[in-house]
Amino acid sequence: MFRVAIVGRPNVGKSTLFNRLARRRKALVGDEPGITRDRIFHVVRLGNRAFELIDTGGIVPDESDELHAKVLAQAEAAILGADLVWFMVDARSGMIPLDEEVARRLREYGRRFWVLANKVDGNRLQSLSWDFTRLGAERLFPMSAEHGTGVDELIEALEGELPGGVTVPEPGQVEISLAVVGRPNVGKSSIVNRLLGEERVIVSEVPGTTVDAVDSVLEDEGVRYRIVDTAGIRRKGKTTGAVAKGGTAMARRHIRRADVVVLVLDATDGVTHLDAVIGGYAHEEGRSVVIAVNKWDLVTKNEYTMHQVEREYRRQLRFLDYAPMLFVSAKTGQRLNRLLRTVREAHEGGGRRVPTPELNQFIQGEVAPILMRDSKRKFPLKYICQIGTNPPTFVVFLRGGEKLHFSTVRFLVNRLREHYGFYASPVRLIQRTARKASSP
Repeated sequence: MFRVAIVGRPNVGKSTLFNRLARRRKALVGDEPGITRDRIFHVVRLGNRAFELIDTGGIVPDESDELHAKVLAQAEAAILGADLVWFMVDARSGMIPLDEEVARRLREYGRRFWVLANKVDGNRLQSLSWDFTRLGAERLFPMSAEHGTGVDELIEALEGELPGGVTVPEPGQVEISLAVVGRPNVGKSSIVNRLLGEERVIVSEVPGTTVDAVDSVLEDEGVRYRIVDTAGIRRKGKTTGAVAKGGTAMARRHIRRADVVVLVLDATDGVTHLDAVIGGYAHEEGRSVVIAVNKWDLVTKNEYTMHQVEREYRRQLRFLDYAPMLFVSAKTGQRLNRLLRTVREAHEGGGRRVPTPELNQFIQGEVAPILMRDSKRKFPLKYICQIGTNPPTFVVFLRGGEKLHFSTVRFLVNRLREHYGFYASPVRLIQRTARKASSP
């Protein structure tokens, strides 16, 4: 697919344009420079054709800081893989030496590039934007990404560049949306990079390196995984600044939209209160959950350690008793080959649907006799049907005006999960009782 990379120095409006063309807030934006760090991808459809748009972090070539160096490496990877580069500059501040340095690098890379003179909000700024012709680009587009001025002209010009006969790919296989979540610095990005076989996401010892939710596509055994590496979710009292708050809100939104959530824990820290809170977000949204205990290579262990640790972790995460737990190492790759297989099984389990006659036959024939073994009363459940998947959701219609005891509900849920294989997914049970007749 034709690829377009948006590059430029920090805070010139790259993510604003990216979000406008993606038609949703996929990249964080704000007044603080350097919010975007990783490459963020989105397929933009133009009629029956499409192109892949890549947002990059702000280029600061002279920075010796490790994080800035990795941001630059991500931007360079996007440039080298692009068919066309959109080099964005700030028309309000005019030409600065850093713009000239970025243009020089683009020429050295031998890439075709257009200059987008952004933040043009009046005739004076539009006339000043022509000063950027000195950068040696093929074309110059005065525009305002925030207000949409000039964006139609840019897209019209791009349509002339797209190769003929390239159509939007039809979905021909299963795609699983996978959100990788956890608190900062537990190794989420390292796990994603290891699965992808490349440093697609910046990894640093500094907590909170990932601020955007970065999605990548991986195909394995005929299944397509759209893996979203989310920003580390922090405690409310510890979340300061628009970037941290925005990253946390976006992470929660990706949990809501995911098919499966991988909750990453740090084996060297154990389960913290924040881990339980993040797991609670996934549980409340009804997502299928897989728990990945990372940094297992750093734990001193014997033949009983894994069993003991899992028992303790499950005690602290009782509400996720249905979630499979894998002990992995992003550093060595230990058990990561099992992670995608487990995710696939979790997706299948959460999407399973049971025919109503079969469901009622199972409940009345196998479950009710067990529940009523020591009771002379008739089992109050009249009828059960499944009304949804992801999570599997059931409605039970009861005789009388009383709902089932919580222990009975738990037993029903466990039997449904065991019998029908609702693997790694919460099971929801909605109770409907018959209203008692009122006295005359």
